Amino acid sequence: MSTPGRRDLRTLPKAHLHLHFTGSMRRDTLVAMAAERGIRLPRILHADEALHVDATRRGWFRFQRQYDAARHVVDGEEAMRRIVREAAEDDLAEGSGRLELQVDPTGYAGHVGGITPALEIVLDEAERTERTLGLSIGIVVAASRTRHPLDARTLARLAARNADRVVGFGLSNDERRGATSEFAPAFRIAREAGLASVPHGGELLGPDHLREVVDHLHPDRLGHGVRSADDPRLLARLADQGVGLEVCPASNAALGVYRSAGDVPLRRLREAGARIALGADDPLLFGSRLLAQYEIAREAGFTDAELAGLAADSIRLSRADAATRERLLAGVAAWLDAEPTGHAEPSGPSHG
Repeated sequence: MSTPGRRDLRTLPKAHLHLHFTGSMRRDTLVAMAAERGIRLPRILHADEALHVDATRRGWFRFQRQYDAARHVVDGEEAMRRIVREAAEDDLAEGSGRLELQVDPTGYAGHVGGITPALEIVLDEAERTERTLGLSIGIVVAASRTRHPLDARTLARLAARNADRVVGFGLSNDERRGATSEFAPAFRIAREAGLASVPHGGELLGPDHLREVVDHLHPDRLGHGVRSADDPRLLARLADQGVGLEVCPASNAALGVYRSAGDVPLRRLREAGARIALGADDPLLFGSRLLAQYEIAREAGFTDAELAGLAADSIRLSRADAATRERLLAGVAAWLDAEPTGHAEPSGPSHG
């Protein structure tokens, strides 16, 4: 239950910029689809508990194994469309006015005839859902560090050909895999097409690796980036360059990067001038969605004015059109101008 005298975070307009496709699934949706297909899921995926692992290669392998098991259930167009639609519904219910959903089409290509049809399905459903719900939706195409950099170039060219509908290009999976510099050509292709550069970096590995990501991939936003707090000079550089940080407190704790979500250095990042967009990452596995990340920040001592600042940052860092950004920012100002009701609704159980 929210503390009396505080504004309801559910009604705070915000943008959700760090959400993975399969990881966005509702757990009950995954369980239902697995049952329909006769697929046996690992216990963690049908139990009402969040994944917690150590920040080691073994811990990451355990996380990836669960993610891959969930992705195995997504075996065609109908399932893919359902994921997009339900992710949007859940975001809208938590006050999000903009969703940028990240997908690697390679993981679904085998079921629908290739990476091009896989991306087309996601883009088409995003457009349909946007019209139906009124939630602004953008799609980020992401390559994986576990595959060859040439595969990343293929995905970058696919994203570039759809630059009227794709908003960004990312790089995900275990930061300890692959040579960052070898992915630079793929990001160059994406940037030349006008796409945002949004690679992961600065979660499992520290400042030295994060500097490589910044130097070679020239990010507009960093997936996570929290380990920049370990190096004040690097953090100041990111703040000066206006690089956004997609901070996901619950997943940082679940992957053992920090002992608890409250230990994620949100305050230190903010005081250094970093622009922050809170995100849920993979709520299917980590058990909390976007609203919970704002509640974590509130419990860490962020005032309503500071929470409104985080929401405004997320909107400004998004690739939404100018009219959408202006509308959402006006909503943030109105939220802050309104008197607290003292009767904010609880966030309730997560679908994750």
